[in-house]
Amino acid sequence: MAISPHIVSDIMTHSVVTVGRRAAFKDIVELLGHWRVSAIPVTEAEGRIVGVVSDADLLPKEEFHDSNPDCRTQLRRPSDIAKAGAVTAEELMTAPAVTIHGGATLVEACRVMAHQYVKRLPVVDPEGRIEGIVSRGDLLKVFLRPDEDIAEEVRRTIVAHLFAAPAGPVAVTVTGGVVTLAGPIGDTSLIPRSRAAWCGPSTAW
Repeated sequence: MAISPHIVSDIMTHSVVTVGRRAAFKDIVELLGHWRVSAIPVTEAEGRIVGVVSDADLLPKEEFHDSNPDCRTQLRRPSDIAKAGAVTAEELMTAPAVTIHGGATLVEACRVMAHQYVKRLPVVDPEGRIEGIVSRGDLLKVFLRPDEDIAEEVRRTIVAHLFAAPAGPVAVTVTGGVVTLAGPIGDTSLIPRSRAAWCGPSTAW
């Protein structure tokens, strides 16, 4: 039986506020404030995501209005200059959007966020339609699970499959989120396999 690690769909927010390409700057700002989010996906027909407008995309416009008329030359990137005069979501958004599929593991989601320097990832189906969104905060919540809950999951998803017939019983203990396996085993190659299989919140193995 295959081991089933935590996946993005387990922790993502299913209800996502989105806007269309023609959404106005002011409306986007109001939505960010009302829903207390830092970014809003931009979608088109059938909910397919085409980009994301984040608070960072809105800052060049604010900088332009609050500075002297020469501030356009002070902005560091050509994209910032363009966004300073943007009035719609299509002009403001970062595209293409960095997305992830619901079946991706939490480890994969963390890696994408780190490599792409983003704080959240829209979750899409195989056709690119938005299904939810996962943030850094969602990923960190996994670490708040009780130690015994983590231990029970390790026993069920790893020990029961990889160590079904060991040389002796394999004990599982979890302290402060750190998982420890102890016991004699006949095949030492299972040790790195068990560590690779676990995608939960342990900080050591």
